[in-house]
Amino acid sequence: MNMELSRRQFLAGSGAGLAGTTIAALGFGDVESAHAVSIRPFKLAQTKEARSTCPYCAVSCGMVIFSAQSKSAPGKMEIVHIEGDADHPVNRGTLCPKGSAALDYIRSETRVKYPMYRKPGANKFERVSWDFAMERIAKLMKDDRDQNFIEKNNDGTTVNRWTTMAFLSGSSCTNETGWLTWKVARGLGLLQLENQARI
Repeated sequence: MNMELSRRQFLAGSGAGLAGTTIAALGFGDVESAHAVSIRPFKLAQTKEARSTCPYCAVSCGMVIFSAQSKSAPGKMEIVHIEGDADHPVNRGTLCPKGSAALDYIRSETRVKYPMYRKPGANKFERVSWDFAMERIAKLMKDDRDQNFIEKNNDGTTVNRWTTMAFLSGSSCTNETGWLTWKVARGLGLLQLENQARI
C-alpha cells in the first residue's frame, strides 16, 4: 500500500511531535528523571589536581595531573587523568599525541622507577638505593676528572678543561635550575654541555 504524505499532514505531524517534546522538556512526564539517571558522575569530581610540565620535548607544555585514591593499593594516590593546562602560556591547554598519552607511560609496567645498577660481568640490572647511585656517579666522575683534567694547554695558558665528560640537561627544569646546572658544569671544566631545549 503506497501512502502519500501531503504537506498539510507533514506539518500537522511535525507540530504534534514538537508539542510533545516541548511538554516533556518542561518537566511534564518522566523525561527529567530518565535523563538524570543516564548521566554518569563526572570522573574528576573526587580527584586532586596538580600542575606539571610535560617531559617529552623541549616545548615544555603545561599539564594538569589528576590523582585519586588507588583501588589496588588503599591509602595511596594514583594518577587517573592528564590534560593540557589551559592557563599555561606555552600550550594553552593543548597537548600533542605524546603528551596526551603520558598516562600510558606513567602506568607502564616496564617503566623504570628506581636506580638500577648492573655489576661488572653481570647480565641483569638490580635495584639500588639513591644514595648508592649518587655516590657511585660522584666517584666515577671524580676519578675521571682527576685522570683527564687539563689545567694548561700546550702554550702554557690556563684552560681548566675536562674533555672526557659530557653533561645533558632537560628542558623541563626551571630557569634557576638551568642556571645552576650551567654553573656547576662549567665550574667542573666541562666543555660538552648540551640541553634538550637548545636555547
